[in-house]
Amino acid sequence: MEVYTLSYELAIKIHHLTLTLPKYEMYEEGSQVRRSSKGITSCIVEGYGRRKYKAEFIKFLIYAHASCDETIVHLNFIKDVHDRNKEITPLADAFNELGAKINKFIQYVEAHWR
Repeated sequence: MEVYTLSYELAIKIHHLTLTLPKYEMYEEGSQVRRSSKGITSCIVEGYGRRKYKAEFIKFLIYAHASCDETIVHLNFIKDVHDRNKEITPLADAFNELGAKINKFIQYVEAHWR
């Protein structure tokens, strides 16, 4: 699934980015954004594992979408606090695109899943 692959790749990028933050931030905002970005992928996988139950599948995709929004907020904090526009803006844009794809996938599952 495209949303899974994209979310996984972005979570890896976030992980590497946070390792370049100041040490005190690595355990604060860095930890938060790592968990929220990895949570997107985890929710997609858990939902897919429950795909037999349409409502459960949708519930976990909604959680994935919420984690995507949370990740964007944490990225904005990092960008604004540490003046890292060049690194963060493309990542935030990628997470916005991912959120749109997750939303479209939710709509697809709602309309066409067994």
